[in-house]
Amino acid sequence: MKNSKIYFKLVLSGFLGLALFSCDKKNDTGLEFAPNMYNSIGYESQTQIEKNGINPNGMNMRYPVDGTISRRKYKTSFVQDDSTVVNDLMIYGLGKDDLAIAENLKNPIPWSEAAEDEGKVLYERNCMHCHGVKGAGDGKVAAKYKGVPNYAADAYKDMTMGHVFHVITFGRNRMWPHGAQVLPEERWKIAHYLQRLQIGG
Repeated sequence: MKNSKIYFKLVLSGFLGLALFSCDKKNDTGLEFAPNMYNSIGYESQTQIEKNGINPNGMNMRYPVDGTISRRKYKTSFVQDDSTVVNDLMIYGLGKDDLAIAENLKNPIPWSEAAEDEGKVLYERNCMHCHGVKGAGDGKVAAKYKGVPNYAADAYKDMTMGHVFHVITFGRNRMWPHGAQVLPEERWKIAHYLQRLQIGG
């Protein structure tokens, strides 16, 4: 009985000593089977274990260059074809689940042939590969990536410009978001052109 108490005390003091000793090195993970799987060799912007000797302040993440504009501070005014300036909010504080609210948005870019023509160019550049030349959902990608809508179909004929703007921004169903590729002003111009496709133009 006496020997078991001594044995217990020795084991307990050994565990305590091991625990105290292991806390000395904060960044030392001990022996690792494949350290590259845990700590990336490349510079990760959101993860940093050691000071970076190349970048300022020893950080992996770098500051944006001077003159960088935050996406939330995108210009809120633009010049029309007749040289008049339109002031309107181009980015709305809506999330991906706010489609019902977005459907009530009005296009801040008044319709003009020039705006629609520009929308056509943007559509051909960003949308045609899936949606097809006439918006019939028969683009080359759609042959492999099923479920692309036909804009002239009854289900899409009454789709609002706000709906189009929101779907381009955040995506929907199998369509991925294109907000990073297409500027807000360009999305509204694509919406003008899509109205032409909705009526089968």
